[in-house]
Amino acid sequence: MNEQSRIAVEQVDAVETPPRARVDDAVAEPRQRDYLEGFLAQKPAGDAPGEPGGALYEGVIEALKEIYDPEIPVNIYDLGLIYGVEVTTEGHAVVTMTLTTPHCPVAESMPGEVEMRVGAVPGIGSAEVNLVWDPAWDPQKMSDDAKLELGML
Repeated sequence: MNEQSRIAVEQVDAVETPPRARVDDAVAEPRQRDYLEGFLAQKPAGDAPGEPGGALYEGVIEALKEIYDPEIPVNIYDLGLIYGVEVTTEGHAVVTMTLTTPHCPVAESMPGEVEMRVGAVPGIGSAEVNLVWDPAWDPQKMSDDAKLELGML
């Protein structure tokens, strides 16, 4: 801050206009696209079959979306009854789910149906269903599609 900078001011009457670029003046060499070479050569990494986005995982989700709650006209996935889906590379699927209430009339049959439907997905060797009550199901767990179907949106 102790240094004082000197600013020189020069007064000019006119500035010469720079020349305009012309297409005719352009170099006729073909443009090299080497900057994209590595990027274009890369192939997208495939999703692991058991991970979200993988074919096996998505197949299990589609199978779950075909199962409907008998009292509510919405599938159990959109209803928010499915808490987790895990698929191993060996084709073992584990579905963690709940029911709307512990006194649900399908408490005995629904887990068996889920196990049967998930086990029928091509590539799934065995299926396991874990029925949990904690956390308890509430309407906030429903997808927007389910809420719209039930007139809650």
